[in-house]
Amino acid sequence: MSRGFVKEEDQEEIPMVPPRADLPKGAVNYVTKIGYNNLLEERNALSVEKESLQHDNEKERRIASNLINAKLQLLNERISSAKIVDLSEQPQNEVRFGATVLVVIDTTETPQQFQIVGVDEANIAKGKISFLSPIARVLISKHVGDTATLQLGNVERVFKIMEISYT
Repeated sequence: MSRGFVKEEDQEEIPMVPPRADLPKGAVNYVTKIGYNNLLEERNALSVEKESLQHDNEKERRIASNLINAKLQLLNERISSAKIVDLSEQPQNEVRFGATVLVVIDTTETPQQFQIVGVDEANIAKGKISFLSPIARVLISKHVGDTATLQLGNVERVFKIMEISYT
């Protein structure tokens, strides 16, 4: 039936799904093994949520189901494009994808630790930064003792690399 003959209150809204973390067109979707497993767990949780939707109100159930389906579609695209990086194969003395880097920023006394991860894994509160972030870009290819400079407008931030590990 044409949508023109459906009562306005019967029309379902198309669900607005927040986009996943930005991955520029043409960029490889690198992930750690942990990040890949987290994506699979997220997919499993969405599938369980979809199966456990209540059937009390058919319209609300369909809307909720459509929202989950849209999230699953985006997630499945990300999973299918994922390229798992084996951290044991990374050069252990150089900052690369997956590295956990201990740095001293400018003249601060307290070192900070960052792990360079995929866009879906990035979480600054947990010290995980995307490999596409400006900080990661200046750190990549550096070694212990090297410095990396990040220009932020008129301010320069200098990162001195104290330690590199792959865990």
